[in-house]
Amino acid sequence: MAEIKRFYTLAAVAETADGYCIALDGRPIRTPAARQLVVPHLALAEEIAEEWLAQGEKVIPATMPMTQLASTALDRVGPLRAAMVDELIHYAASDLLCHRAPSPQDLVAREEAVWQPIIDWASVELGAEMVVGVGILPINQPQASFEVLRRAIENYDDLHLTALQSAVVAMGSLLLGLALLRGRLSVEESFAASQLNETYQIELWGEDYEATLRRETLRNEIAWAARFVELCLPRNPPMRS
Repeated sequence: MAEIKRFYTLAAVAETADGYCIALDGRPIRTPAARQLVVPHLALAEEIAEEWLAQGEKVIPATMPMTQLASTALDRVGPLRAAMVDELIHYAASDLLCHRAPSPQDLVAREEAVWQPIIDWASVELGAEMVVGVGILPINQPQASFEVLRRAIENYDDLHLTALQSAVVAMGSLLLGLALLRGRLSVEESFAASQLNETYQIELWGEDYEATLRRETLRNEIAWAARFVELCLPRNPPMRS
């Protein structure tokens, strides 16, 4: 969705038979694929409406992450669940946390301290045993672990699956994404873990402007995914008239 001139005055939430829709001057919002934007959670609908209300003379999609994630859930995740699950399992096959640096020793120790507890958590809480190796060469992970992770992913509804996909892409790790959604890691912990090697290099050599912007973008994407999940609470009671 490209930037467009603001064409409405009010954005409000309305209850429907399927959940909650957001209307602009009384007309329901539609996704890029022309589906009506309806979500099952009042808190999420209200935040989406706030994003539209906060727009200035132009509507800037990049400033409306909840709208974008909800639209993605309706347009892409619902119709393409199987493909998205396969994509996420592909991340597990080369998960960031399983590929350790050969040196220097202080970086090796830092990876062990930060990443290994998540590997252990995945083993205990999810039943997914992951093999850790050195370098970037492929690692033969147990097929049983892929099956366990696939079942964990498939249990998510479309909204949670959308958040997981967004977080995993930002972090390069399915294990970090699952740890974030399940509350094992906070946003800051998840970001720090995903950027551990980059942070180490910055400490040695400094950071340029483009790298700073990239890291800020990635952190925002992780935070937005976590916020999206936070808003996807069990179905809210009916709205008061």
